[in-house]
Amino acid sequence: MTRRYFLATNGVKLPLKLVSEIAPEALANRNTFIRADYDEAERLLRFEKIVYGDIELTHIYDYDANGALRRAEIVMPDEDPTIVDFLA
Repeated sequence: MTRRYFLATNGVKLPLKLVSEIAPEALANRNTFIRADYDEAERLLRFEKIVYGDIELTHIYDYDANGALRRAEIVMPDEDPTIVDFLA
């Protein structure tokens, strides 16, 4: 697993695309950023939008054996998670 950091998302189709990658050293100067985990195939597994040290939004993605998105879980604080299943 590889952890990377970004400034924003792009689009509305899941999995969301993360844009404007930043180096970990730049986090000390940021109030808002996205922390993302990728698998060895460079598929986005999870990201968390961090705002002033708190997690404001989380997306968790699961893929099938062919690499197609199978399931997305969207979590916001104080709300029930939203689960989206992509069935073939």
